[in-house]
Amino acid sequence: MIAKHHSFVPGSQPGPVSRREALKSGILGTAGLLLAERLAIGGEPKATSAAAAAPASGPAPKSPAAGPAKAKAVIQIWMWGGPPHTDTFDPKPEAGSDYTGPLNGTIETNVKGIRVGTLIPELAKLADKYSIIRSMTHGINGHETASYMVQTGRAPGGRLVYPAVGAVVTAFKGFVEGSENLIPPYIVLTQPQGRFSEAGFMGIRYKPFATGGDPNAARFTVEGIVAPGLTDDQQRQRRELLDQVNTLGRMMGGDAQVEAAKRARSQAYDLILGDAGKVFDLSEEKEELRLRYGRNTFGQSCLVARRLIEKGVKYVTINYAGWDTHKDHFQIMRRKLPEMDKGMATLISDLADRGLLESTIVWWGGEFGRTPEVDWKSPWNGGRHHYGAVFSTVVAGGGFKGGQVVGESTAKGEQVKDRPVYPADLIASMYALLGIDPEAGLPHPMNEFVRAVPGPDEGLKSGGLLKEIM
Repeated sequence: MIAKHHSFVPGSQPGPVSRREALKSGILGTAGLLLAERLAIGGEPKATSAAAAAPASGPAPKSPAAGPAKAKAVIQIWMWGGPPHTDTFDPKPEAGSDYTGPLNGTIETNVKGIRVGTLIPELAKLADKYSIIRSMTHGINGHETASYMVQTGRAPGGRLVYPAVGAVVTAFKGFVEGSENLIPPYIVLTQPQGRFSEAGFMGIRYKPFATGGDPNAARFTVEGIVAPGLTDDQQRQRRELLDQVNTLGRMMGGDAQVEAAKRARSQAYDLILGDAGKVFDLSEEKEELRLRYGRNTFGQSCLVARRLIEKGVKYVTINYAGWDTHKDHFQIMRRKLPEMDKGMATLISDLADRGLLESTIVWWGGEFGRTPEVDWKSPWNGGRHHYGAVFSTVVAGGGFKGGQVVGESTAKGEQVKDRPVYPADLIASMYALLGIDPEAGLPHPMNEFVRAVPGPDEGLKSGGLLKEIM
């Protein structure tokens, strides 16, 4: 819904600057660029913490419809490319070899009556902690358009570019007045998802921070925080040199813009050299636990995600690519599914053991599923293609019940048989658990009113909130 209604009015501070703009201005050192995106250059910030550099008015007031928040944070496991629903959480062993290929069996989970694919045995042991949605649907078969729909809940191609879930959660939950948390509230591990994890019309302040690097490397080189080939002592020496050559800063002492830049640089160095940045140092974890997660990029990303949630980060996306299996599908599944199984299962168990699962939503899924019927023709050699008619999503924690199955697909996994669930239904359900009012307005540069979730007037199909698992 779009109308003139100022429910989320930006404060009096000027808009933030991008890293590139800050660099061009010449008033920030390289270290300061990390936090410059969230510090309003040109106005007096309300607090010294980068997390407090949100619009002065804060999010729109919650109405009673929002309800109490059960969840505080989200870990999204984004299966870029589209994971196969029939080989994972919605197996169809009776469909025949043209549909199952060599993965024609199932295994019982620890919840009677729920069976999953044979290549995810560790997750099968934890079915009581998550719920499977087997009737997700949107009917879109293109990567970009399907990703946009799943990440925003809105149809692509309209006048506005809508924000992804992570950006919305950041707007309402990520900026806490008076907080001293220097870690950005919205983080992507490790590579950005492009506009599918972006802030849309809400602006740069709500964009995610993408770490880059590889958490499974000997040293996790996080962009702007942990530099490759530099020790902490060398970082400190660079800071001292920057202070020595920063004649402009000394000449313009007291200027609001320069003082704001100094604060941004100081906060960035505190993140680089202080305790906050150590959240990315996995050498602090026991090797036994690291092995449980899996010594690969995905497994160690799951471990970093848990550490970030412990430190108060509100939204973490693990961008887990490699699921666009048009060719040689089953060979890839035999390699990637055990890797996914180990990392995701350990993440859920670790969160539960630490008392974090009840306040953290874990959201697994991609932009669509894969074709239930296998394409054996050359050059596909047993491939599965894009499929948006029906696919599966998994949710755990944060107020979602475990041990449940929502919806059902047909006998061969080709259509929704019962209880269709659309992307906006899932998104609205997560917002409800996070205490975000669906009627609240999003930050808009022209102060237009745009609902946090689509309204009936937007013409999107809806199956309603997932009340059966909330």
